[in-house]
Amino acid sequence: MFNLILFGPPGAGKGTQAIKIAEKFGWKHVSTGDILRAEVSQGTPLGLKVKAVMEAGHLVSDELLIEIMESVFVNNPAVMGFVLDGFPRTLNQARELDKMLLKHGQGVTLVLALEVNEEELIKRLLKRAEEQGRKDDTEEVIKNRLVQYHHHTKPLIEYYIEQNLYKEVYGVGTIEDIFGQLCSVIKP
Repeated sequence: MFNLILFGPPGAGKGTQAIKIAEKFGWKHVSTGDILRAEVSQGTPLGLKVKAVMEAGHLVSDELLIEIMESVFVNNPAVMGFVLDGFPRTLNQARELDKMLLKHGQGVTLVLALEVNEEELIKRLLKRAEEQGRKDDTEEVIKNRLVQYHHHTKPLIEYYIEQNLYKEVYGVGTIEDIFGQLCSVIKP
């Protein structure tokens, strides 16, 4: 089982690259945001829990996110690999993910980070906001999101470096060039 975590700040291209990696290697792309939306729209027991939390204006707890991740792993026994897109986001989530994987005789295989400079990220996110008509994604809001990302992920990076699982790939260039660099690091 190959368990890949794809890391990167907002606008780095994680979603795009995670989908391409999953397709190339025949793995399952796992985006917690997509899963949460699907569970809510399908009205599953998990979705009802998530909906109640979100309607109350709270963030989904680490415990609930791990429950969702475990459900994905357990319900896909034939899958030979997973690409985790945007998860874990905190040190606690990383530790809980490790515990959950260990319980199933697995672990994280590789953590790949897309490194993109802040100027490029802001440019990409402003363009995406304009294309999607998101008026709330101003440069100030985007900069704050990047500060939050760096604040929360720095301990994660150190955590995965200590486990010798962390690698960085320069995330600027064409989608295909970046994809090629990512694939050259992945050794299933």
